[in-house]
Amino acid sequence: MNDSVLHFESHRRRLLALAYRMLGSRADAEDTVQDAWLRWSDVDCDEVDNPTAFLSRTVTRLCLDRLKSAQTKREVYVGTWLPEPLVDDDALFQPDPLTMHELACDLSFAFLLTLERLSPLERAAFLLHDVFDMGYSEIAEALERSEAACRQLAARARRNVKRPHAAPPVPRESGERLAAAFVKAARDGDVAALAKVLADDAVFLSDGGGRVAAVPYPISGRDAVAKVIIGFATKPVPEALHVRPARINGLAGLVVSANGHLIQTLAFETDGDGLIKTVYVTRNPDKLQRVTP
Repeated sequence: MNDSVLHFESHRRRLLALAYRMLGSRADAEDTVQDAWLRWSDVDCDEVDNPTAFLSRTVTRLCLDRLKSAQTKREVYVGTWLPEPLVDDDALFQPDPLTMHELACDLSFAFLLTLERLSPLERAAFLLHDVFDMGYSEIAEALERSEAACRQLAARARRNVKRPHAAPPVPRESGERLAAAFVKAARDGDVAALAKVLADDAVFLSDGGGRVAAVPYPISGRDAVAKVIIGFATKPVPEALHVRPARINGLAGLVVSANGHLIQTLAFETDGDGLIKTVYVTRNPDKLQRVTP
């Protein structure tokens, strides 16, 4: 393995982490990093003073190009849009071990959806500075803006994010117990039992992308969410239905398949009391291609 490949591979995780947070799509993030590799392979790495800045700049510009077309698609997207889920392998999309503060490690749907509310330039400036610890001079070069403009972009993004204090991560065992209780209540058709694991202000979000049936708008409130879930669960299902626990974007979750065909993933965001406050259901088959049934 030559020096050019070694240089690039040492940055791959960081680049995937940046691209996924910019794009909200694993497939697009992987394609973007591959495009960055093609550009890197055309340069003499020994002539690059700062490979980290060079590669981050390259990936950022590629992401901004992709976001131009992505925004047009999302304007006509059918129903709720959710990021492509990372099932059991979110560690591949974390930055290097030296970048381990809270925002850098956050792959939750809530954080990614918050980033979606930012403009592409705001998102880039905020991620590069607040999450990936790049200086404003490097960000200015990446975005082809002045340092002052980049500071304003990051500050505006920071105000818009206003991220609430996140609940402590749910241990794997606790998450699996929560998911098991959810599945049992749904299979039994027990609205009351399901409501017991839901927060009062629980929200249900379902992404079908117009490709498959899904609830086209958010459902709010414990009782309403419980009734919707039980309503779906009591419909006729294939005999070979299989549900397995999983970690989805760092959250407790489930992967549901039938006859080896993936149907959906569910991820559960909890509150400080260990109750489910948001259920994220991904049903769009385009977003499930990299998930193992």
